[in-house]
Amino acid sequence: MNPSLPATPHIYMGTGGYSDTDLLGTLYPTGTKKTDFLREYAKQYGAVEINSTFYAPIGQKAFAGMIDKAYVQAGSKLQFAVKLHQDFTHARRGTPEHAQAFITALTPLIEANALAPLLLQFPHGFDRTRDNRLYLANLVSWFKGYPLAVEFRHASWHTPQVVDSFVEQGLIWCSVDYPKVHGLPPSRLLFTQRTGYLRMHGNNLNWWDAMSASDRHDYRYSEAEMQDWAQAIANQRQHFDTLYIFFQNTVNAHAFYNIAMLREALGEFGFEVL
Repeated sequence: MNPSLPATPHIYMGTGGYSDTDLLGTLYPTGTKKTDFLREYAKQYGAVEINSTFYAPIGQKAFAGMIDKAYVQAGSKLQFAVKLHQDFTHARRGTPEHAQAFITALTPLIEANALAPLLLQFPHGFDRTRDNRLYLANLVSWFKGYPLAVEFRHASWHTPQVVDSFVEQGLIWCSVDYPKVHGLPPSRLLFTQRTGYLRMHGNNLNWWDAMSASDRHDYRYSEAEMQDWAQAIANQRQHFDTLYIFFQNTVNAHAFYNIAMLREALGEFGFEVL
């Protein structure tokens, strides 16, 4: 490699969670047991976003089991992004002790060098008030030393001042492709650190009326849309070393097809996707 040329960025792609049975017959061979999903997943993708931790705590034993399935059984080097529990972001009842317990549970991932960013996904109702700014500052301090990606769904946070503060604090701005509906911020790709994080929610215009997360993410991107995202990523290649991309539209196996589309489109720009 010519030392004068920048290194090719690492792009990891995967899905939000790996337990959706809609992926049977595509990502998972027909007849695969749910207990074997992660092993099969790790053979195909380089990263996974663990969402179940948002709803209920997961202990060290469970994370150790994930490492066994991915690293030992599948022989992969799967990276695990982990979503913080809703007490931290939605109920906002988190404490330093709660944060330490969450970090302790991650020990198997940390020891295996398998921990990708931790995800803080705040709800639409979390606007940029003084109290919320102070809460966020405290929350960030509890996870000091760990890479944090923060998703804001309220437009009041989407300002140059907040972006600049992320650069200064070492926080990762979670870029998101949202449906183009009233009440959600515009989709954009933004890097505040050399590690980027992108969540693909789809463009289901029934976002607010959906009865479940599955309904909300029932959308398959077109090849043209994936080409546009590949171009956007290529345009910013000088701004990142690592980029994690997680598709949330696993319902009806949409994510399986969209990851293949985006992988091919990024390949045309010379990216290697893990």
